[in-house]
Amino acid sequence: MWDPGKEAAGAGPGFPTPVPTTTPNPFSAPADGSAPEVTGHLQETYYNLCMEKSQKINTFILHILQEVDEELEKGSEGITLNIAGNSRLMPEERVTGKDFWILFRILKKSPYISGLDVRYNLISDVGAYYAARLLQKNTSLKYLRMTGNKIENKGGMFFAAMLQINSSLEKLDLGDCDLGMQSVIAFATVLTQNQTIKGINLNRPILYGEQEESTVHLGHMLKENHCLVELHVCKHNIKNCGIKQLCDALYLNRSLRYLDVSCNKITCDGMVFLADVLKSNTTLEVLDLSFNRIENAGAKHLSETLASHNRSLRALSVVSNNIQGEGLVALSQSMKTNPTLSNVYIWGNKFDEATCAAYSDLIQMGRLKPDNTDVEPFVVDGHMYLAEVSNGLKKHYYWRPTYGEACTNSPNAGFTLVPVGGHL
Repeated sequence: MWDPGKEAAGAGPGFPTPVPTTTPNPFSAPADGSAPEVTGHLQETYYNLCMEKSQKINTFILHILQEVDEELEKGSEGITLNIAGNSRLMPEERVTGKDFWILFRILKKSPYISGLDVRYNLISDVGAYYAARLLQKNTSLKYLRMTGNKIENKGGMFFAAMLQINSSLEKLDLGDCDLGMQSVIAFATVLTQNQTIKGINLNRPILYGEQEESTVHLGHMLKENHCLVELHVCKHNIKNCGIKQLCDALYLNRSLRYLDVSCNKITCDGMVFLADVLKSNTTLEVLDLSFNRIENAGAKHLSETLASHNRSLRALSVVSNNIQGEGLVALSQSMKTNPTLSNVYIWGNKFDEATCAAYSDLIQMGRLKPDNTDVEPFVVDGHMYLAEVSNGLKKHYYWRPTYGEACTNSPNAGFTLVPVGGHL
């Protein structure tokens, strides 16, 4: 078995014995016989390392490194290396742990790379080991996105251990990475001490049991941590007891601005705790409650707080929460007295004519801008209806447009309102 902590001399761990290759070298030495200059030329360094270690060259990585070299020639700094596996340019072979070992060798002393996006590739716990080592060696990296790579609990523990040492990383995305309970608790423990991380995504871990141990530890972390700005805990099986743990922490926390608790099991009873904490919390700006089940009663609890007390929340998503007309109208009414709340997302609930009229009025009077919501009014046979618009808090989190910028301002409200380095 390959021990990722041991590197054999002359070959990367787990690599086959070097064999002769007939692949032409596009970076051949000059005619005078002098050695080619490789300092600063990431593409050439990558090619030479692959040849030395008999690693198959990933043409997509080669292409991306060429683009980075071109940016460096222009004098660019703070470059994000985008090797995302969901790119339309990605060939059939995605980035593996062995590819990441090569990238680790290249990037560990590259001060001009500030971000690394390798989401949706085939990087396992071995690749996570080298990603963690890279973050220990390279102090210029501020942002790492590992979304969708199945690093599992072992890989998560590598990152948790890294955060005990690293004092430069600001954003870490480990969503959909099959983290286990042990690694989630480890992150919560480490973040009670780490004062650098501003945003972390721990979406969809593989958790067993119904005791919500992870939420208890995350709540304790929020009481101690006064630097974290953005926290994503989607699909954590959070129930009303769990949201109470987080709300208890939010009475003391004065740094968190973006809380994502979407796709959990929070009901109207949990909204009692959240509505109460929002009366005194003055820092939370973005709240994602999508795909829970707060229903009319929960929407009313939120509406009363937003109408009379809270003046810090700027964006709220209650998409697919089994809310009917009464609750949706109450939310619309709160916007008339709350001057701060600018973005509201309601699609997937149960609209009636009163709902359609209420949100149509907000849009027509200019109180709710069309880009700041996910519905658009239209009339058929004298009746008002609402159509879905492709806006939201995380519009391009799981997919990328075929052209143009992936992160425009209004449709990605969460990232716009709470800018923390690269987008999660």
